[in-house]
Amino acid sequence: MHTSPGPAVRIGALAPLSRPGWVEAGRHLLAGLELAAADVNVAGGIGGRPLELLVRDTAADPRRATAAVADLARAGVAAVVGEYHSVVARAAATEADAQGLPFLCSSAVLDALTEKPTEWVARLPPPQSYGWRAYADFLLGAGHRRVAVATGPGAYWAAGTRILRDHLSPHGGSVLELDAGALTPAALRAALADGRATALLLLTGFPEPAVPIVRAVREDRRLAGVLLGAPAGQPEFAAWATLLGGAGAAIPFLRYLPEHPTPLGARVEAALRERLPEAPSFVAHEGYDTVTVLAGLLRSHGPDRARIAAAWPDVAVDGTRGRITFSRVPGTGVWQWARPPVQVVDRDPARPDRFRILHTA
Repeated sequence: MHTSPGPAVRIGALAPLSRPGWVEAGRHLLAGLELAAADVNVAGGIGGRPLELLVRDTAADPRRATAAVADLARAGVAAVVGEYHSVVARAAATEADAQGLPFLCSSAVLDALTEKPTEWVARLPPPQSYGWRAYADFLLGAGHRRVAVATGPGAYWAAGTRILRDHLSPHGGSVLELDAGALTPAALRAALADGRATALLLLTGFPEPAVPIVRAVREDRRLAGVLLGAPAGQPEFAAWATLLGGAGAAIPFLRYLPEHPTPLGARVEAALRERLPEAPSFVAHEGYDTVTVLAGLLRSHGPDRARIAAAWPDVAVDGTRGRITFSRVPGTGVWQWARPPVQVVDRDPARPDRFRILHTA
């Protein structure tokens, strides 16, 4: 069934589609959002009215995101969805709260998405503390208690370092911070060789300086036994394998997919492969699930902003990665899908295009 003529129900969509944003992640997020919107319209839209996305490029700039949300509110959208970068999503959530505009965050995990609790914002990915504690559990299970982190500037990386330290310390673990901005890859490699860390985690930007750090560590025979890790998920994307080849394999990262795909997840995966020039990432699934959730709310409650925001606790939708419901999770300030799937995976050294599941939360 197709939509009939009538005014479109508009929702705003935020994604990093230009640099310095992570453009590949933004492209995957937008592919998922657009595929879901197309599926909604094929199924009859919202009460016969087509669903339309008004897309705005945030370019990883919080100020640009704030302005985009304000502009979309004036344009009369029923809600805003999307965004990948945590600090940008936090700016968007703050403005959405101020505007009285529902915002469903697709793919940003920083725990405190707003400074104060709000009824206007909900989120699909797990809070950073939940996912990164799962990563710390993986490290402990693999015998890594002396962990070094190559850190970049920003609230997201600082929060990740704190989560890891707080979770490892009670188990006799320690975290050594190495400033990836102040140290060259060679100097960082030397500091790692002088220490006793058995793992180095890349809590820094991609491709710079993450790619040169990986190459520097892989080239040093003294560090052959050191585990490289990237909990933020950089190795998920095809550009990682393109730039690093085999050197980018066996680097565990967090991924928000179930061990076994749902029937909807398998169908969407196949459709996303036709839209993207590379294998779809979990971010594309997050985009699809975002529009699926919001379309359900629009069908049952209409495009009234206040009614949508009041209905977050009533959501019960089958997404590509399982049943989605929202609840209040302490420390987030927003409505949260409390138990999305969390995996630690890596690229198989024998076949870098294939992923191995190492740990599930």
